[in-house]
Amino acid sequence: MVLLTGGGTGGHLFPALAVAEELRKRGLEVFYLGSQGGLEARLLPETSIPHALIPAGKLDRSAFRPKEAQKLLLGLGAAWRLLVGRRPRAILSTGGYAGFPGAMVGELKGIPVLLHEQNAKLGLAIRLLAPMAQGLALSVPVTLAPRLARKARVTGYPVREVRYPKAEAKARLGFPPNKPLLLILGGSQGSLELNERLPPLLKPLGLPVLHQVGERWVERYRHLEEDHYRIAGFVDTPLAMSAADLLLARAGAGTLAEAAYHRLPALLFPLSPSLDGGAQAANAQAYRKAGGAELGDLARLAEQVERILARPEPYREGMARFSPEGAAGRLADWLEEFL
Repeated sequence: MVLLTGGGTGGHLFPALAVAEELRKRGLEVFYLGSQGGLEARLLPETSIPHALIPAGKLDRSAFRPKEAQKLLLGLGAAWRLLVGRRPRAILSTGGYAGFPGAMVGELKGIPVLLHEQNAKLGLAIRLLAPMAQGLALSVPVTLAPRLARKARVTGYPVREVRYPKAEAKARLGFPPNKPLLLILGGSQGSLELNERLPPLLKPLGLPVLHQVGERWVERYRHLEEDHYRIAGFVDTPLAMSAADLLLARAGAGTLAEAAYHRLPALLFPLSPSLDGGAQAANAQAYRKAGGAELGDLARLAEQVERILARPEPYREGMARFSPEGAAGRLADWLEEFL
């Protein structure tokens, strides 16, 4: 049996779910260990994947929080009991606070642990687990100390590998096939900053826009809608990225991996490092250096949009360098090496 653990947010949960499905296709037994307060507590019961939810204290970068430390200790105890009963032969942890207890206990018990880092900068849980792990899978290249580099491979970030012909995708979304489409994504919850600052700068361009504002903000921004400017709470990402010609977004690992799969050029507006420890800033720089994206500059946004749309192919080639096609299979192959 392979134990998969990780969660708290979709960025940690969805890659693990993709690998779980790949392993099940190969006839392997899987079990998912998630946290009681994470997104997985809502989504795992909707799947057929056997699972358990345990306490998981959030690992804080800047301060000691007694309540979170207590949750962490409870989680380690619960993970120990579960691993004694389930006896997994290998563990995949996709990090986050939810992915720490099960992987830590697995390492202490001598079970092979494979870590998957989604971002271009190692998260705190991954940094703590990496020295004892058997392998470190990366979504994009990351500069590592030699002792970690020896156990690391770039596998990519598993995504839904679904593409549609561009004309078909635009038609299904109700956009004209002969005009470039801008896609704005602020993450699954939307981004207030992008919702407020981008529409006044993009509307004068007269280009078709599909703007995912986040489900909780739909009514607040409904007034922005015009014939060429569409508001949505949530979008079907493979369909929207198949239709789009340019992405304007934060720099979350999942969003960028999907954009890379679709060879979709991007203008990126990463979160401040004070909010996420610099993960999105590192992601944005990695994709910029690969040639697939630029950092968005609000002062010259119109110029950036027009320049990329006039010559998109170099950006498409840059995105293709980080395409995650086959990532779930590569991670499953690696786990099978431990069985």
